[in-house]
Amino acid sequence: MTNSIQDIAEDSRCIFVIGSNTTEQHPVIGIKIRRAQRHRGAPLIVADPRRIDLAEHADLFLRHRPGTDTALLNGLMNVIIREGWADQDFIDSRTEGFADLQEVVDRYPPEVASDITGVSAADIEAAARLLAENRPGALIYAMGITQHTSGVSNVMSCANLQMLLGNMGVPGGGVNPLRGQNNVQGACDMGGLPDVYSGYQKVADAAVREKFTAAWGAPMPDRAGLTVTEMLSAAEAGRVRCLYVIGENPMVSDPDLNHVRRSLEETEFLVVQDLFFTETCRFADVVFPAAAAAEKDGTFTNTERRIQRVRRAVEPPGEARSDAWIVTQLAERMIAMGAAAPDADAPYSSWDHASAAEVMGEVNALTPSYAGVTYPRLEAGAELQWPVPDAEHPGTPILHVGRFSRGLGRFAAADHMPPDELPDDEYPLMLTTGRVIYHWHGGGATRRARGLKAVYPEALVEIHPKDAAAAAIAADGLMRVTSRRGEIVAKALVTDRVVPGLVFATFHFPESAANFLTNPALDPQAKIPEFKVCAVRVEPVPEGESA
Repeated sequence: MTNSIQDIAEDSRCIFVIGSNTTEQHPVIGIKIRRAQRHRGAPLIVADPRRIDLAEHADLFLRHRPGTDTALLNGLMNVIIREGWADQDFIDSRTEGFADLQEVVDRYPPEVASDITGVSAADIEAAARLLAENRPGALIYAMGITQHTSGVSNVMSCANLQMLLGNMGVPGGGVNPLRGQNNVQGACDMGGLPDVYSGYQKVADAAVREKFTAAWGAPMPDRAGLTVTEMLSAAEAGRVRCLYVIGENPMVSDPDLNHVRRSLEETEFLVVQDLFFTETCRFADVVFPAAAAAEKDGTFTNTERRIQRVRRAVEPPGEARSDAWIVTQLAERMIAMGAAAPDADAPYSSWDHASAAEVMGEVNALTPSYAGVTYPRLEAGAELQWPVPDAEHPGTPILHVGRFSRGLGRFAAADHMPPDELPDDEYPLMLTTGRVIYHWHGGGATRRARGLKAVYPEALVEIHPKDAAAAAIAADGLMRVTSRRGEIVAKALVTDRVVPGLVFATFHFPESAANFLTNPALDPQAKIPEFKVCAVRVEPVPEGESA
């Protein structure tokens, strides 16, 4: 997030939520958004293909077709430019590429955007007016924006809109992605991506590689690695022979699970490290039992870039150990067996860290954005949001104040690109996926919680009454959903939360996971799969056949 949760709650004069089921997936933030609207009168615009809970509280609900986010955003920008509502001073002093943006968005007047998105031209005009008349405004998005073959274009279009309105670098503004898991921001910050070291320092940068080579005493690779989806495809093809899976359950959370199963079966050696014996563990040659967050020391970095101290409350049960301990033990044994050892004279060549604070010291030395995030400051109660370039710096609650990190903010114009797969005669309905409030991601923990399982015990697939009637599917009856990649059987939830032609499913329940159906097509730049759109057909399940 470029901004903080608090300043969005207290300072935003308008909140635009697109592709985020906020009240179910980020309920604390969702409550703050609702309070900002209810108590401060900040208009709330919600754009989503489903009538999510937050839509019931919106001043304006834009129900666009899945996979048409860029067209909707371009339509909004078309109106803003046409009506003279753009912040020209901000554009002139802080940005570049405006002429290119205008050339593209000129092709998306409200009537054209309406034809693509299904949102009325009048609602597009009304949303643009609300955004223009209530500044600064915050834009909030989540995986409904990113999990498309056009994910990068969608994100860039969000940034285009906020720069056009001058909503960057100010309290209550910004482009604010809500991260999908509690420490996914921290994992990415620490280099958990295939093309960067910690702090998003590029693998392709020779100076960066030299710095880490000198610090760690071993040569660093000069090319990016593979994403998770690419690794599994490579494993199926025999190009990757070993997979080490830490805290991930691809047999539930990855697209096209039949393909995932084949990939794991073809992997010569599979190691899984997790809290529970997951569906992926069934394919493993070795399983390492890992400790939970409350059983180890360290830090998490949350969705607003805030570094939070995590303290061990209880000892890990049984043979469970912290991830760091397991990885260290594995590395030391590999070195003892003859694997190349790092140069012992390098300052950070040792795998043996006495404490989490010592690990953070290494992070401080090698990661400019975390240079001032020290344990003494955290222990003293400092609330630090990176970048924190030195020990005296107070942190950065709002990014891009006065200038962008690259200097001028660049408008990155994008045309609408249809999803990789759309409905046809054989698969006439569109599937979109997501989560429900009672379960989390692959459900490895929440499906083991008795209370949550009692409230939401099985998979439900949302289908509109018209589609249910056309397919002779009864409310609460079992239905089969089939795509080009697989099928699931689940109970039908007949509801107008979805429009005719659209069905919604979750991936929490392994036996009926939506990811048996989803399309593994990738965004060409970010390599994110298109979880949010694929073509399916539905039919009733004969009486007596179980899910």
